[in-house]
Amino acid sequence: MKGTLYLVPTPIGNLQDMTYRAVATLRDVALIACEDTRHTRLLCRHYEIATPLFSYHEHNKDTAGPKLIERLLAGEDIAQVSDAGMPAIADPGSDLVERAVAAGITIVPLPGANAALTALIASGLDTKTFRFIGFLPRTKAKREALLATLTDEPATLLFYEAPHRLGETLAVLQGMLGDRSAVIARELTKKFETFYRGSLAQLREHADMKAPRGEFVIMIAGAKPVETEVLAKESWPRAVAELVAQGIKYSAACKAVAEQAGVSRREVYSHCLSLQKEAH
Repeated sequence: MKGTLYLVPTPIGNLQDMTYRAVATLRDVALIACEDTRHTRLLCRHYEIATPLFSYHEHNKDTAGPKLIERLLAGEDIAQVSDAGMPAIADPGSDLVERAVAAGITIVPLPGANAALTALIASGLDTKTFRFIGFLPRTKAKREALLATLTDEPATLLFYEAPHRLGETLAVLQGMLGDRSAVIARELTKKFETFYRGSLAQLREHADMKAPRGEFVIMIAGAKPVETEVLAKESWPRAVAELVAQGIKYSAACKAVAEQAGVSRREVYSHCLSLQKEAH
């Protein structure tokens, strides 16, 4: 019998956000795979969890991951946790999940805290559609290439950032996306939880952003749709004629004008044809 891989969320700040099921799972499994054993040991001590810890993080996942899969295949149940929040989200747990899926191991996700969603629901920005980006790439070229794909994204954008890179990241975001409405959440669920709201330019100038402390979620309003001028009916024949003069076939020209006018190609074609008949 193969073991089961449990993905167990941990508090993002307030220890009381640990669920009963999460505590029970961590007590019952044979092993807890965690990013920082010192950090997770504090959580385990608080909830009197005696399960052995196993170091699994971004820098050792290629060697530690296969070892965890071997133990799962041998029948041991293992829990994987992040230092804070949902495992496998901006976290090496995603690599372990891929290995477990490939090995045919059962994966059981537990619900729990997530910094991005916790921040989003209190942001005041659009929550119907949003896109989680996480941490931006470190290199300038990769960072700008990614942001270039987001300039027309209408969904709310969610980023994670560390305090020592916050100022630089805000400047890059403003430069690439424009001075949009934004919200920054700091120290979520903790005593000094704070939300900063304003434009990206205003947030860059905020006094607390000069020497930031704590972990941050940056939320930016999506791009506004570009309003195109609807082509008036009396302009259809001239627009079609201009396209035809550029070498475009008449039917294709009617279709292009119809798309700009928000009507069917047949309607544009019929209108232009009727005017031609009147002229003759």
